Amino acid sequence: QVQLVESGGGSVQAGGSLRLSCAASSFIYQSWCMGWFRQAPGDEREAVANINSIGSTNYADSVKGRFTISRDNAKNTLYLQLNSLQPEDSAMYYCAFARGSWCSLIRGMEYWGKGTLVTISS
Repeated sequence: QVQLVESGGGSVQAGGSLRLSCAASSFIYQSWCMGWFRQAPGDEREAVANINSIGSTNYADSVKGRFTISRDNAKNTLYLQLNSLQPEDSAMYYCAFARGSWCSLIRGMEYWGKGTLVTISS
């Protein structure tokens, strides 16, 4: 069982930045994939970015060049740096985890956090 707790969401104006964090409970897995997803009201959940245990990353086209995913293994924490935020980035952002290092934006995840809300005003 992996528990995930997101933080760092908030309300900012367009063009601003936020850094989301996802604290993961201790786990012993050597190979893993972790990612950020988002869901706006009325929309389907979409994958934003992910990273695996060897450091490979994937980004949705809509966030490339603006968002950066990273992980601090010593702290068991996943991050998502959000820059140049736009109103269409407003959503609930979720952290997720899956065993195994195969990481794709379409990969199903096994464990989910409860989310942190990001609201961008124009």
